Amino acid sequence: MDHISVQIVRLPHALDMPLPAYATASAAGMDLRAAVDEPVTLAPGARCAIPTGIAVALPEGYEAQIRPRSGLALEYGVSMANTPGTIDADYRGEIRAIMVNLGEKPFVIRRGDRIAQMVVGPVARVVWHEVGELPDTERGAGGFGHTGR
Repeated sequence: MDHISVQIVRLPHALDMPLPAYATASAAGMDLRAAVDEPVTLAPGARCAIPTGIAVALPEGYEAQIRPRSGLALEYGVSMANTPGTIDADYRGEIRAIMVNLGEKPFVIRRGDRIAQMVVGPVARVVWHEVGELPDTERGAGGFGHTGR
């Protein structure tokens, strides 16, 4: 398994909080926690940018994806409005998770709650080669359920 070194700053409002961490040895994502001073109640249909209390300096050629936690989605209908959220290598601001309540009941986010997960990975840079037509494949332009249920 590859390892990369990433600089991280714990912001003043989160000095007492743990850094993002993997929950298990094979986990792809690190848990991000809510760095809120007071509980935040998300009404059904509401969304809010929840601070995580960290800022990072990813190496050039890497990104971080901020993704929903499956347990929150399944149990409460709480997800992220922009999933996955992308943290670019040149972004130095606080990482925030744009949470949305798709459930039927209000959901309370408290300080230290695990609200999202962060996956860091390489980014490929594209060099376009414009052509008149694309090579054929068996699938062709089929999409959006063309293979059935």
